[in-house]
Amino acid sequence: MRLELRGITKRFGTFVANDKIDLTVEPGEIHCLLGENGAGKSTLMNCLYGLYRAEEGEILLDGEVQNFAGPGDAMAAGIGMVHQHFMLVPVFTVAENVMLGNETVGPGGYLDKEAARARVREIAERFNFAVDPDAVVEEIPVGVQQRVEIIKALARDAQVLVFDEPTSVLTPQETDELMAIMRQLRDEGKAIIFITHKLREVREVADKITVIRRGKVVGQAHPTSTNAELAAMMVGRAVQLSVTKGEPRLSDNSLEITDLVVTSDEGAVLVDNLTFTVRGGEVLCIAGVDGNGQNELTNALLGLEEHISGSIQLNGEELAGKKPRAMLDAGIGFVPADRNEDGLVSAFTVAENLMLNRTNGAPFAKGGALQLRYLDKFAREKIAQYDVRTEGPDQPVGSLSGGNAQKVIIAREMSKDLNLLVAAQPTRGVDVGSIEFIHKRIIEERDLGIPIVVISTELDEVVNLADRILVMYRGASVGIVPADTPRDVLGLMMAGISPDATDAAPAASEEGASA
Repeated sequence: MRLELRGITKRFGTFVANDKIDLTVEPGEIHCLLGENGAGKSTLMNCLYGLYRAEEGEILLDGEVQNFAGPGDAMAAGIGMVHQHFMLVPVFTVAENVMLGNETVGPGGYLDKEAARARVREIAERFNFAVDPDAVVEEIPVGVQQRVEIIKALARDAQVLVFDEPTSVLTPQETDELMAIMRQLRDEGKAIIFITHKLREVREVADKITVIRRGKVVGQAHPTSTNAELAAMMVGRAVQLSVTKGEPRLSDNSLEITDLVVTSDEGAVLVDNLTFTVRGGEVLCIAGVDGNGQNELTNALLGLEEHISGSIQLNGEELAGKKPRAMLDAGIGFVPADRNEDGLVSAFTVAENLMLNRTNGAPFAKGGALQLRYLDKFAREKIAQYDVRTEGPDQPVGSLSGGNAQKVIIAREMSKDLNLLVAAQPTRGVDVGSIEFIHKRIIEERDLGIPIVVISTELDEVVNLADRILVMYRGASVGIVPADTPRDVLGLMMAGISPDATDAAPAASEEGASA
């Protein structure tokens, strides 16, 4: 089935998310839609899938104009979508999820679950999926859940398949398996749209590449294009993708975590007996698939977890069990994983966000009064130093782009007198140009002798920034390895498989061995 999008325009108020976009995807083709977060890729696909209605333009399948009132119409026309965040009911079985919204009734008026099981088995066998129709979704691994999403689409005979950032929750091995599945679907004549911002994956699997920037198609690229060429198309200028850093110069500053355990209110273990040390002048990256205890670890370092045991020592001072204010006063800078929820007050100005958590004394406050003249001077300095693209200190931070909003957080945290920097997903949702800048600033802090902890699910980022890498799985450490550890080894560790110490981590430190 041939898909054509002609002149698709989608607005949200005065904001133009998609601006006259043309796209053609042929059957038997993997067409990558490449662009930064916020470029308009997912919005365009939501228009295709019937979740949004475009103000202008046409959708054609095999030359016929379509008018989708909702996803049901799109699915009936042969379009399937594998969402970034899976649309599955966790307490349902695989078969129940596959038949949901497409139910058939057997004898006696009951749902024909056996027909759904048979359909799951048929598709799973065809694509060599190890999927049990009777498995409960919440009890199966993330990679298998994604296969269930694919089975859902194929069970409705989808001829056009959209994969929206499908690798964000997968290990490298699971990513490779997904790409093999995409190639098999292509070879069966399906039209595949692959939405991503990861350059390596694009070059590996694409037959054609369309690049979108700020809601517009800026050009076509060939899979043989270099990462630098693709990045330049995405951003509009040349970008340095690798991080330049020298050997770490270790200082006496240190963060020491010993036997750290974090439990939920119900007693479930979320961080499991974690032990590691970060010296001043080095970056320890915490790698792993999202949801393996990283959030709880960062919350513990900020005093946000109630149920913890073990030791958190910063330069010899015990911090375990202390409140967030005490943690911040100890010199911890924190870049949260969700900037909008935890890092910024969107209605506040850029200047006001730059002084959050610092209004309890000089130089921002005196005698209970804010020092507005100092704040304005400070904000202007940081806006220039951190290249925040803004109309000025008084612009509401909520009106900034993702990359510039993130730079406000980076500027605020790195302008403190730091003893430790904890950066969780520091470049999530920002453009390649901002990634380049943020990585450079993190390395500059490292070279000042500050211990740095970076938590990231982006393996490229981990490898670029790290001096050492700690891999977490189900709340525990699988091991600490050097930054030059092969990607396939890291992928196995992210799946909970501990490599042979002599083969995978010949240069790992004694902290790595104890972790």
